[in-house]
Parts: sequence; structure tokens; C-alpha cells
Amino acid sequence: MPKHSSPRRRGKYALDADDLEWLDSAPIDDGPPAGDRWSTWDQSTPTERGPKPHPDWLVTELAAVDTELGILKTGKEADVHLLSRGVPDTDRVCLLAAKRYRSAEHRLFHRDAGYLEGRSTRESRMNRAMANRTAFGKQLIAGQWAAAEFGALCRLTELGLPVPYPVQIVGTEILQEFIGAPDGYAAPRLANVSDDLDDLWTQLVEALVVLAREGLAHGDLSAYNLLVHEGRLVIIDLPQIVDVISHPTGPHFLDRDARNVATWFAAKGVASADPDALSALLQSEAGML
Repeated sequence: MPKHSSPRRRGKYALDADDLEWLDSAPIDDGPPAGDRWSTWDQSTPTERGPKPHPDWLVTELAAVDTELGILKTGKEADVHLLSRGVPDTDRVCLLAAKRYRSAEHRLFHRDAGYLEGRSTRESRMNRAMANRTAFGKQLIAGQWAAAEFGALCRLTELGLPVPYPVQIVGTEILQEFIGAPDGYAAPRLANVSDDLDDLWTQLVEALVVLAREGLAHGDLSAYNLLVHEGRLVIIDLPQIVDVISHPTGPHFLDRDARNVATWFAAKGVASADPDALSALLQSEAGML
């Protein structure tokens, strides 16, 4: 313990040797009183946050802390973690899904070539780095994928489509609404659901029609990136969303999405699920027929 509790001044700014020793040894603790980190809400600009009005359940107080609760899903390009964000000693708390794209040395992006067409930047150096998959290029790709997914979630939320509410993006971490029970039990994937499939099929067709009218396709739609929560179908995993009008092979992605999901529902006994009919409907809604 130094001979005084805080550095003393002589003149205007002078510090003696004891003062400097105290400053060097004084503990610096700017961490949160609980949890793993302070809320990152203030690290995002307004354009890096979800559409307004922000939902009432979302904790935006700067006094909030984030607590890691475990991994919800691992993937080749990103992992999804369960996060609790709350203000200590209050009842203000919410659960979030934190999607974090992997570091450059571990990231695979095994399917990115086709999706990245049309996403080039104005900087030729950056385009070359991405094309050659250098470490810098992979970092840029990660940023593009995260930004594309966050932008898609914002756009689809504003359209009223069933997607998780996009809370914010910080670098290559996307924080979004957790779809599941308050105790952290995640909603099941459609692939693991066998009840009310006729109603879920109707919900899906309605959502895909809205997407097609906007000139969009999910790009990798299947029963594994659709969740079912309290009878409601929720679309997830949107980094590869495709503009079917401007993309060179946009119609292919639209057709593939339609056939993937319609084939799955048809195999489960949904009589109205016809791959050809859904593909034709979506292409018509997108103005391709």
C-alpha cells in the first residue's frame, strides 16, 4: 500500500517517484460487475442496429452485461452462441443468439464462390485477395457474409417476414433474437418436426412468395434452416441470400430453394407440396415467367 491513497500534485502536473510507483501498481478493473463482458450495444452505430422501433424485450441499457451460456450450433463458417444480456440486480434481461464467423485460419467458406458473385468491392486489391483466399481475403469474405446476413435480416424484418429480429452487428458477430424458450431451450428445426405440417407448408409458401416478389431467394433453403417455435415457422441462416434478378444464376437458386423444401414436405405427406408448382410460382412472382 503506498504512503498515500492517491497521487498528490505539486505545482500543476508534477508527480514524484512514489506517485509513479503507485500508478504503475494500482489495479485497473473496468470489467462488468457480473457476466463476461459489458453489453456491446454502444459499439454499434445506428445503421449497425436492428430496425426501429426496437422491441420492448430488447435490453439496450449501457449498464447491461453479456453472459455466455453455451453453444447453440457449430458450423463450417460460423458458430452460434447463446447469450444473456441483462442489467445486474434488475429484471431487465433477454436471451440473444450470437452468430460469430470463424477466424481466418479456421474458416472454410466451402460454398462461397457462387454466392459471392456480384458482391465485389471497388478496390481491386480487395477483390484479388478474396479471389485468392488469402488470410486478408478470408477476413474480407467473413465481413461480407456477416454484413449480408445482417442486412438481409433487417430487410426481411421490415417486410414482416418470419426471421429473428436482428439486434446488432459488431465486426463479424451478429446478435439476433433467440428463438426458443425462456430457459434457453432452442426451438427445433423443421427437420425434427412432424406435427401441423400442412399449416407450416402454407406459412412457408407465403413467406417465399414475399421473398420472390422482392427479387430474393434464401440461397440455401432446407428443412435444417427453418425453425418451428410455438406453431410459427422462422427462417434462419441468411448470409447467402441472393438477388435473383442481378445474380448471374439467380433463377437457379430460386428453383433449388423451391424444390428442396417442396420435396421435403411432399415426402412427409403434404399433398399440396409440389416442387414444380412451387418453383413456377416463385419464378412468376419474381417476374421471370
